[in-house]
Amino acid sequence: MPTLSIRENFMRMINKEMPEYLSEYTLFWAFSFLPFMMGERNPDGTGKDIFGVEQVIDTSNVTPAAMPKTHDFILKDITKWRDVVKLPEEDFDDSQWAAWAKEADDNRDPNLPQGGGCSLGNFQPLMGLMGFSEGLSACVEEPEEVKALMDYITSWSIKHTKKYIHYFKPDFGFLADDIAHERAPFLSVEMFRELIAPYWRAYYDVFREADLPVGHHNCGYFIPYLEDLLSMGVCFWDPVQGSNDEPALKKQYGRDLILCCFPENRFWDETTSEEQVRAEFKAFWDIMAPGGAVAANNYYMTTGIPGQSDAQVLQGQWMADEFEKIRYDYYK
Repeated sequence: MPTLSIRENFMRMINKEMPEYLSEYTLFWAFSFLPFMMGERNPDGTGKDIFGVEQVIDTSNVTPAAMPKTHDFILKDITKWRDVVKLPEEDFDDSQWAAWAKEADDNRDPNLPQGGGCSLGNFQPLMGLMGFSEGLSACVEEPEEVKALMDYITSWSIKHTKKYIHYFKPDFGFLADDIAHERAPFLSVEMFRELIAPYWRAYYDVFREADLPVGHHNCGYFIPYLEDLLSMGVCFWDPVQGSNDEPALKKQYGRDLILCCFPENRFWDETTSEEQVRAEFKAFWDIMAPGGAVAANNYYMTTGIPGQSDAQVLQGQWMADEFEKIRYDYYK
């Protein structure tokens, strides 16, 4: 049996030490869900977010998360963002922060890591406010206005994150800001470095100044931005999807970048056998696990995700069972 808890094992790994066993990672370790960041959202995530953008359930069942609705965007002209974007200006006193931190600590499993921060992202809010067509056009036509909005959002995030670090004492810092699709990022590297990267860096610097490791969430093909991310001090990336070629990244970066990944099951169907699921699952980790710079992003092992068929739920159960069978075998 292992001697390290899940938290101890994960933290050893992101501090570039050899883990005792194959680690896992779940995105919910990295979100704070502070009340003032939730806007007017309902328990299922729908409703208006902190920017006033209406969030709706994804009816395509690609994700269980609520997403910005794809019409009637509230910001039509980037030069008018100051009239539309009004983040909460209240400065919460120390007693309120202490109460939030105590509530979180009371509900925290000490065997699991907990990180986060008060980031609102940068690219995602712009797209939620304007939609992709107008949002990307604004990046080309009015870069100075885009940067002014990014500075406003980031300054707000940093102010509250400093309080968060002091009271919550997280294990790591984290930023989630999806900026890529399956085959490419949405911005050129040059545009990313001008409009987005400086604000990610400023946010991550707050954690680095507190001597905390930092992680980043980005779906899609992210490799063109990866060197910039590493220069910001990021030590783990979630989720490293298949289009990024996980084995090649493992070979290139070693312990410099922890890959939170998973064998994607997009090619399985309802006829895929249990034997095949277990065999392909194990074969993936036989490639990725050696060296210890990897964690199993357990999204696909989670059952009960909206939109899953009975077959997909069963496949998730097979993978979860197989993971528990093999995770302690790699680093004996």
